[in-house]
Amino acid sequence: MRLTLHIWRQKSRAVAGQMVAYQLDGISPDMSFLEMLDTLNEKLVREGQEPVAFDHDCREGICGSCDMMINGLAHGPEQATTACQLHMRSFNDGAEIYIEPWRAKAFPVVKDLVCDRSALDRIIQAGGFVSVNTGGAPDGNALPIAKTDQDRAMDAAACIGCGACVAACPNASAMLFLSAKVSHLAQLPQGQPERKDRVRKMVAQHDREGFGHCTNINECEAACPKEISVEHIAQLNRDFISSTVSAAVK
Repeated sequence: MRLTLHIWRQKSRAVAGQMVAYQLDGISPDMSFLEMLDTLNEKLVREGQEPVAFDHDCREGICGSCDMMINGLAHGPEQATTACQLHMRSFNDGAEIYIEPWRAKAFPVVKDLVCDRSALDRIIQAGGFVSVNTGGAPDGNALPIAKTDQDRAMDAAACIGCGACVAACPNASAMLFLSAKVSHLAQLPQGQPERKDRVRKMVAQHDREGFGHCTNINECEAACPKEISVEHIAQLNRDFISSTVSAAVK
């Protein structure tokens, strides 16, 4: 395959960036998208040029690091697929491909395609945990949990924190990510003692980080590589309203 790549190049967050075009030949359709970028970087190094910086870790679709817009779509044209699991057979020979970092105030560009997504970590730190007394591990069946609750908790816990929901949302909202982190704990007995405080703290941190508000456009669900449902946003809203009313009564 022969490709024309238009890639965002930016030395640091302090300087302006621009799109730079590269020609690449001899790409196998069976390569992953990141392997294709590896091939480009090998070519650039041989030519004495600086390679393109991009985030990656597991390359198995579970770490959420490969955050990039591909032809205007978060993680590219395939649904429920991260960039590292996207293969070049999804593109035509001779294609022009535009590759950019996430575009959101809360995700400043560090270099080229690398964004600072630590805002998501700070949301979790604000309340996405449970405080329990430690000791001997209890038996797995000690806390009976309804199958429906288990399924909803596991569906929400599938979120890998990649930020595709933010990148796809016109408002740059992280509500799908936030709702997944709130919802998976809200379904389980271990998450009940701090449930009301948790949702208020995490929503407050979300707003402090500069993310936008949800206006129910649902692009987040369409872009999510783990297909997290916007139903969890409804759960978040119910918990937030209940928590806010309870706090006001106190």
